[in-house]
Amino acid sequence: MAATQPPCAWSKALLSRIEDCSLNASAPPQQRWLDGWLLRFSPGKAKRARCVQTVAKGCWPLDERLALCHQAYQEHGLPMVLRITPFSQPEALDQALDERGYRPFDNTQVMVTELGKSAPVHWAPKLRMTAVGHAEFAEQVGQLRGSPEGQRKAQALRLAHSPVPFQGWLLRDRDGDQVLAVGQTAVEADIVGLYDVFTAPEARGRGLAAQLCQTMLAAAMGHGAVRAYLQVEAGNAPARALYRRLGFADAYAYHYRALDPSAH
Repeated sequence: MAATQPPCAWSKALLSRIEDCSLNASAPPQQRWLDGWLLRFSPGKAKRARCVQTVAKGCWPLDERLALCHQAYQEHGLPMVLRITPFSQPEALDQALDERGYRPFDNTQVMVTELGKSAPVHWAPKLRMTAVGHAEFAEQVGQLRGSPEGQRKAQALRLAHSPVPFQGWLLRDRDGDQVLAVGQTAVEADIVGLYDVFTAPEARGRGLAAQLCQTMLAAAMGHGAVRAYLQVEAGNAPARALYRRLGFADAYAYHYRALDPSAH
């Protein structure tokens, strides 16, 4: 499974910058370098924060580097997972891992858009949207997803120590305190990433996610953002259709590899 190469719509230089932004936005406090690869050890749900980011060529033989990665993840009590992108190094790494029995899983699409003048969002009178802190956001999105307490705490810690600013948002029913949808943004210079967009199952089909994303993008534009990106599972057709309606288009894909994908 070769990672999708960038299309002509955006330059490879821009997409490389977006990849850097996504790496910065997913940085946990538990990470270290190993011969050009960035090893991350967050115990949270997001695999981007608990995998090997294969970002530089390095000098060691591949098998030696893989063995040391396995040892490091064993010490942290985590399965060893590698993230493969069009920018992964060394070249032909995807094929080399396949030959060694590392199976691909969780193909993910990165979608990008140029931000223009946003139309105003007209909220239904019984809805209200509020900005919240990292701990509250991690708790609320964790509850919606059914994440265990340890993963919620790990996400809150990662957000609190993020090298780029995150802003979490909650969409509530004005008549009560029920959280209907959540999302957050990470703004780095003139690029904004959308993260953790999630609608409560009982509130789906009402266009809430679209309104939420429009509002978050408009707020980011107020802070100078001119481009936006997001990451979505390639097989999540409803989400991808929503993002296309908002102007996003496929830019490049990545996936993960592990000896036992079921243990990730």
